[in-house]
Amino acid sequence: MINVPVAVLDSLHGLAFGDAFGDRWFGILRREGPAALESRTVPPETLWQWSDDTAQALVLVRELADSGGGVDQDRLALRFAAAYADDTHRGYGASMHDVLRRIGAGEPWREVVAGQFEGQGSWGNGAAMRVAPLGAWHAADLDVVAEQAARQSTVSHRHPEAVAGAVAVALAAALATTSRGGPAPGRPEFLRAIAARLPESDVRSGVRIAARMPERTSVRHAAEVLGSGYRMSGPDTVPYALWCAAGHLDDLHEGLWFTVAGRGDIDTTCAIAGGVIAARTGVAALPAAWHAAREPLPPVVP
Repeated sequence: MINVPVAVLDSLHGLAFGDAFGDRWFGILRREGPAALESRTVPPETLWQWSDDTAQALVLVRELADSGGGVDQDRLALRFAAAYADDTHRGYGASMHDVLRRIGAGEPWREVVAGQFEGQGSWGNGAAMRVAPLGAWHAADLDVVAEQAARQSTVSHRHPEAVAGAVAVALAAALATTSRGGPAPGRPEFLRAIAARLPESDVRSGVRIAARMPERTSVRHAAEVLGSGYRMSGPDTVPYALWCAAGHLDDLHEGLWFTVAGRGDIDTTCAIAGGVIAARTGVAALPAAWHAAREPLPPVVP
């Protein structure tokens, strides 16, 4: 086990803040409608609990720490299953309930994952929601970022679009990390750099479209064009979340408010944006009330 780099911990905490903050809004929007969001009323709960986005990110960072930055897929699969068994009420999707239960019961993870959705594998956003800290870990080598992001994805989401979404988020976090201490790259430049390293995919097309959007584009229009996670797929989630992050690389607080305004799969889009932005900024500038409200993270390493 080795020490976890500062940028990785920053990304993990930013991911957890985005996850917990975004997750509050499902209930608020049901109760109060969009007016509360438009007025930026801070979620009233005294405890902002995080969801499976953060639970799985914690597992991934622990795997990186134990392996010196690599991903042992067999061990990671068992770790995801064990974390699920310890706390099944973190908002896991229906297919992941099935996958993680079966892996925990001893079925080979490759067979379980490959059998999802008539052999196509899941193209959901679960591999992308947890991966930003991995990008921060390997920020000095983008080839390694892409390789390791894909390896961790296929443990649960093997569809090429899910893999591309995870690689895109990891690359974004890596680029945010390497920009620490210097000027933030512009949104088009940042998104083009990500798209250039992605395989041909709907995710890549979405990131390219995001890079071409005029600076005056509203968040609601971007959400309609790119998709903000209503289908909970990689292509429907990642381009929007990265567009939000890319425009707020110096301001995590504003970036999360901006991201949540697109609605959709709010905890996941905010987790992705938070993990990317915080890899550059850290989380210290968030309001003290947010720090007091967010559920604490357990130790990353013993």
